[in-house]
Amino acid sequence: MGVVIFALLVTFALFGSFFAKYDHVELDFLALSDPPSPDHWFGTNNSGNDLYAMVVVGLQRSLLIAVVVAVGTTILSALVGTAAAYFGGRVERVSLFVIHFLMVTPTFLLLAMMSNDSGGDWRVIAGVLILVSWFFQARTIWTLSLSLREREFIHAARYMGVPGLRIVVRHMIPNIGSLLVINFTLGVVGAVMAETGLSFLGFGVKLPDVSLGSLIGIGASSISSAPWMFYFPAAALTLLTVSMALIADGLRDALDPTSAAGGHA
Repeated sequence: MGVVIFALLVTFALFGSFFAKYDHVELDFLALSDPPSPDHWFGTNNSGNDLYAMVVVGLQRSLLIAVVVAVGTTILSALVGTAAAYFGGRVERVSLFVIHFLMVTPTFLLLAMMSNDSGGDWRVIAGVLILVSWFFQARTIWTLSLSLREREFIHAARYMGVPGLRIVVRHMIPNIGSLLVINFTLGVVGAVMAETGLSFLGFGVKLPDVSLGSLIGIGASSISSAPWMFYFPAAALTLLTVSMALIADGLRDALDPTSAAGGHA
């Protein structure tokens, strides 16, 4: 079910603009805060923007940010976590000090301060989200890699003179692939929620660019007079997060050998 919902959302984001009668920045001064109608399927906002076109673009932007952040955090956490476990010593101590320091730092304050001067550029916001989101996953990966570094094939590669970084990339990371897949799917959910919170509070994507978070933030102020401005982007956000949570739950059951579904991935 989660895959079906997610596939429909991606299809809507990629091809929904072909069915839009208006561009998301185009103004219709004859339809200000109009409810859903045959001309404006999702209604319009206070400025006359077509909400259907804005939801399509907002979903595109939120998906793009989420995927970029999930990929970035998965790669960074995998490299740091496995390298800290494999090399040990000073590398491990420094890595864990940075991880633990960031874990007790108020993340949302860092996000707000670092993204405040971004000018609403989604690339800057994605980069900031990667920088403040990788360490929780890295801590989990480090714990798992402590036992992995004692495996026979790791010792064999070391005795054969394989460089440490190559062992980390070619032997350790592939052996935690199932965890990384789950981290990626959960990272998409976390990135969507973080971007939504930032945009809702005015620290994220800004007009003329839009995201689901910025649309929800705008719609929340008009929920009593124009509820469609809030409900349509909120519905898209809910479907996106629920679908990714279902996918992550299904992958965890399929990839975990101790689960009832283990072995059927």
